[in-house]
Amino acid sequence: MADAAPAEGGRGGFRGGFGRGGRGRGRGRGRGRGRGRGGKPEDKEWVPVTKLGRLVKELKIKRLEDIYLFSLPIKECEIIDHFLGTALKDEVLKIMPVQKQTRAGQRTRFKAFVAVGDFNGHVGLGVKCSKEVATAIRGAIINSFLGTPAATRPVPRGAGMRRTRVEPHLPVTLQ
Repeated sequence: MADAAPAEGGRGGFRGGFGRGGRGRGRGRGRGRGRGRGGKPEDKEWVPVTKLGRLVKELKIKRLEDIYLFSLPIKECEIIDHFLGTALKDEVLKIMPVQKQTRAGQRTRFKAFVAVGDFNGHVGLGVKCSKEVATAIRGAIINSFLGTPAATRPVPRGAGMRRTRVEPHLPVTLQ
């Protein structure tokens, strides 16, 4: 074996049994950290995936309340963005670390709670757990649009007296 021709890469017969090929191909270890992965996501045109998304983009559905009237599930956050757009404000309510005990120790992840609203009767709450804080916040904002614990729903306003028809009365009659 000492006289054997060197294998690819000139490493003397050992071709390596781990990984997807030799060194020099790909980006090395891991998936990279953001350099050169895609363009700006804001520049992309929204391509609807669901039937509801196509109806919204074609302007067949004109109001967000029409979607809630028929209890249609919203699966794309761009639908909420289409109707409410720049009026939405988000606020991070809480970021808490959560841990899972593993054989090698603890695995820490971050759980983010985000509230989204337009100060005009629409409010949403989103929760997301991720390895990084920024990813958890971004996912919680998307979840608050979609409604995966609660959706961006219209909030009823007023005192609530219209529904119950309770007449205000005094314990004694006046003469």
